[in-house]
Amino acid sequence: MTDTSAADYGRLTDESFERSRSRIGVPVRLPNMPHNLEVSRDGIRHFAYGYGDDNPLYCDEEHASASRWGGVVAPPAFLYTMGEDASPRPTPPEHKAVLRGDPFAGLGSYQAVMAFEWWRPLHLGDRLRCLRAQVGVQDKRSDFGGRSAHVTHDFIYADQDDRLHAIRRGTWVNTERSASKERSGDRDDRHQLAEPYTPEQLAEIDAAYAAESRRGAEPRWFEDVEVGDELDRKVKGPLTTTDVVVWHLGWGMQLTPPGSFRLAWKVRQKAPGLYPPNSLNVPDTVQRLHWEPERARELGLPMSYDYGGLREAWLCHLVTDWMGDDAWLWRLECQHRRFNFMGDASWLTGEVTDKRRVDTDQGVRSEVHLDIRVTNQRGVVTSPGTAVVLLPSREHGPVVLPTPPADSIDAMLEHEIDRLRD
Repeated sequence: MTDTSAADYGRLTDESFERSRSRIGVPVRLPNMPHNLEVSRDGIRHFAYGYGDDNPLYCDEEHASASRWGGVVAPPAFLYTMGEDASPRPTPPEHKAVLRGDPFAGLGSYQAVMAFEWWRPLHLGDRLRCLRAQVGVQDKRSDFGGRSAHVTHDFIYADQDDRLHAIRRGTWVNTERSASKERSGDRDDRHQLAEPYTPEQLAEIDAAYAAESRRGAEPRWFEDVEVGDELDRKVKGPLTTTDVVVWHLGWGMQLTPPGSFRLAWKVRQKAPGLYPPNSLNVPDTVQRLHWEPERARELGLPMSYDYGGLREAWLCHLVTDWMGDDAWLWRLECQHRRFNFMGDASWLTGEVTDKRRVDTDQGVRSEVHLDIRVTNQRGVVTSPGTAVVLLPSREHGPVVLPTPPADSIDAMLEHEIDRLRD
């Protein structure tokens, strides 16, 4: 199949959708070695501290050894730092042909949704393999945004014993840049930047940090939770460049190949587009728009901004501190609707919306459903989401870990394609 012609560059066409659909189910080789090849105490600590979480379940061996997990475990979003490539080696020729070129080249692409599902914890010494593949594409139209392509990619993780650990489902929206500019121009709240904080505002943020609580070793029993219960509020920010740098120390460089100086030069020889020149005409990573305001402005944004993955880790932090050590975060999904610019303060809140007992082959599953969100200092919700937590029950006993709907990476990929096809 031929690449999209120059005349179609930056445009959504029927052909581009056809080319995208041909990729469904085709594994995509991961470009980089993962930041962590195995779970370690240092790797966990650097990651957790990078989003502001000092939960002793992740960082204190004595505390963790007394928990139901029997030792230190990784926080839920730690999978972002792991996953050796599980795609076929060598890449089959037919896969290379399908994956050649980008069906939506020249379009604006924005992460819209990220959904997680976890089935087992990560212990010290565990390794992960990850299979990435596109599992769906939708042709959507609206009077407001025009035509857009919603592309869903799965990242399926299995441990060294081929047991499924988790899945990450991401949806990216691809739109013509003219439509993107019109849309962003109609939404001035995207481009509001933080004003200097007053002493009173900073005192409110400091008070929220001082009041932050964690359930920890005290079980939160299913029977004690009521619909309408609120999660303990947290704050993150005001966001600084330092915060983004510290986040990268634990998260790694997920989109730009890691390494500097000669290592970066070697990558640049193969992919010069990853290193556009800076104001001194020096090649530098495309990711610098997250910490270099000048680069963000070159791309039409008023200021540098955070990563969706950071907000996802924040929401995990909100939920795991509320649920306690004996519970299990099973599912979390969030949408990224607004930019979170440097200087913004993000308030994390949530409440219980439902509680259910579900009979399974492994026993009774005690589910608590939550609405969660990230809201900036202007009262704008930047990332709304939902979560499902499994709590211990006085009547039915400890949490039973959920069973994945398939028993291998390949079977899970087939399940996902079928799920989105139905």
